[in-house]
Amino acid sequence: IMPTHLRLRRRSFLGLLFLFSLSTSALYFIYSAPGIVNEYVFMVQARGIQIRENVKNIGAQVLEQVVRGAYSANGTDYAYEFNVSESDAPPPTYLPEGFTYLPSQVCPERLLSMSKFSLDLKLRHTVTSGSQPGLSGGTVKLPDCLLRWEVAILVPFRNRHEHLPILLRHLVPVLKRQRLQFAFYLIEQGGTEPFNRAMLFNVGFKEAMKDLDWDCLVFHDVDHLMENDRNYYGCSGMPRHFAVQLDKYSYMLPYNEFFGGVSGLTVKQFEKINGFPNAFWGWGGEDDDLWNRVRLANYSVSRPPGEQGRYMSISHHHRGEVQFLGRYVLLRHSKERQRVDGLNNLNYSPLVSRRPLYTNITVRLNKELAPIADY
Repeated sequence: IMPTHLRLRRRSFLGLLFLFSLSTSALYFIYSAPGIVNEYVFMVQARGIQIRENVKNIGAQVLEQVVRGAYSANGTDYAYEFNVSESDAPPPTYLPEGFTYLPSQVCPERLLSMSKFSLDLKLRHTVTSGSQPGLSGGTVKLPDCLLRWEVAILVPFRNRHEHLPILLRHLVPVLKRQRLQFAFYLIEQGGTEPFNRAMLFNVGFKEAMKDLDWDCLVFHDVDHLMENDRNYYGCSGMPRHFAVQLDKYSYMLPYNEFFGGVSGLTVKQFEKINGFPNAFWGWGGEDDDLWNRVRLANYSVSRPPGEQGRYMSISHHHRGEVQFLGRYVLLRHSKERQRVDGLNNLNYSPLVSRRPLYTNITVRLNKELAPIADY
């Protein structure tokens, strides 16, 4: 029989070993592999919002019935309607059957009909070669109507080369059907620093504006595929959050201020808010900071109605970027930092190459490229 003090020592050792394993696993998922944890956190947040809205709607309906009953008891008709929930605007109608585009008329913001998408996520053959109608660097300009909008689509990435042909094969036909002049700018981060999605967007903006006086910008994650081509990428209604419902979040908005995935601003709006912040290294926070900048400028964010804002996320086998644990401190000072962190403090040396379907911008980032003055 093992002595009591040895049994206690053994239990203490096993307990310490268990706590060490648990804390190590927690730190790994929180810092080194945040995608798995955040996906579930966002799902829980979205379901919480949905439950609260359902409870609020049920409460409003019950109250309405009580009030109506009181009026009925007095022999009086109740003439008012309760605003139970915020309803979506009706989706835009399609163009009339037999509609013909004319070179003398401005391109409409509606489509002839919604096309059925083939979301083949196993697609691997490249679409990054071959000729396209338009200019160099993938700029596409359709000749059958007068252009309404010129749109630059900025896609930041690193180690996601397998996603690029899927996105282009899927999105290029959609934008052609929407009768937009557009170009893709792929901003690839080199080096070993943590991924800085926001700074890459700022770099992409500056390089895109050297090519053309674009009307607006769409900030697009490389692994997001729209499911409804009536989700119009033109410049009306901006600032706009396009990716409202993502499949991996059960097609629910994680939280009301969520601005991630795919969003858009006009050039004037983006310049007014001083672009994205450059201080967010690693996963998380930059979209929330952009939301703060947009709201501080007194802009209202629009979203596509109903199911038009649905997106499918392409699965990947990468570990993911490290979690940026300092984002909450930065977000508390969004207002003060906005004037010194963004387009106006960015320096970089890009390597630009023109491809048939896009312009590739490779840049090595580090914190010295965007020094932040005291705020």
